Amino acid sequence: MAETTLSQRTQQLPSHFPRAFLLLVAVAWCLLYQALAPASEALVAALPVDRASHLGGALQFFLYDTPKVLLLLTAVVFVMGMVNSYFTPERTRALLAGKTEGVANVMAASLGIVTPFCSCSAVPLFIGFVQAGVPLGVTFSFLISAPMVNEVALALLFGLFGWKIAALYLGLGLTIAIVAGWVIGRLKMEAHLEDWVRDMPKVTAAAGDAGLSLSERIAAGFASVREIVGKVWPYILAGIGIGAAIHGWVPQDFMASIMGKDAPWWSVPLAVLIGVPMYTNAAGVIPIVQALLAKGAALGTVLAFMMSVIALSLPEMIILRKVLKLRLIATFAGVVATGILIVGFVFNAVL
Repeated sequence: MAETTLSQRTQQLPSHFPRAFLLLVAVAWCLLYQALAPASEALVAALPVDRASHLGGALQFFLYDTPKVLLLLTAVVFVMGMVNSYFTPERTRALLAGKTEGVANVMAASLGIVTPFCSCSAVPLFIGFVQAGVPLGVTFSFLISAPMVNEVALALLFGLFGWKIAALYLGLGLTIAIVAGWVIGRLKMEAHLEDWVRDMPKVTAAAGDAGLSLSERIAAGFASVREIVGKVWPYILAGIGIGAAIHGWVPQDFMASIMGKDAPWWSVPLAVLIGVPMYTNAAGVIPIVQALLAKGAALGTVLAFMMSVIALSLPEMIILRKVLKLRLIATFAGVVATGILIVGFVFNAVL
């Protein structure tokens, strides 16, 4: 299907009073969100199942969390789609090119929060950053932050667990991205880029055009919803399904014994190892996190699991192999895994 421009998409939106249109959408969203809990209970009550049974609990979890996560996801993707109209790949590269390390690592990790890039974008982004002269360590700070500390994860964590857990996740993810990128930069591993990437001619990064109207930014928000929600909803359903099964059938004592605060020390590295081969994203893994915490799993162990799924997924490693030699991939994975393990152990110790 041919790609449409923002101007073409805007023709399908209200041409007048875009602010009023946004207000109406926000009110409708809030009303739907408030109706989720009673609606899910009413649906379960209408089914021929006992609400207190394992199946009844699992069904209520699934019927409540599915629309809740989708509503949260749609709202945050829409808003960030508007914000992202300021941060095209070209503009992002222009902001990072020419900056000194340290400052650039902080900037890159912070930009990763508000940019809509995932592991699928890893190769073209990596090539673009190298061509723009962005240092290798700074590039890795961005590539770690973009999937791990993304707006979807923040919004869902805020909606499900409150601002303290969301802020904790934000601080931890940014710290890992900044420190890991800085460490990789200090190791001077440019020689471990694939030769064809290292030898590509350098180009000047353009800032890009951000002079869009509000209607065009609204169009960008709807386009992001179609693009992102349209891709991730199967993972959301799968994650909520797994979470519902954990919520309904996994005994609390069993989960606490292997992932609880008093579980053996190896529960944290085991959670990381379990998370690496999983192919999902923040939207898909957070319902699983919710169910694990409800069953008594320790916050540090669960955070380590979530971060490994998002930042160290095996598919991303396979994609990055196209541009990185094995030693650099191993270094990247090792540094990030070390940061995630530290997060898990520290928060299990202090919380």
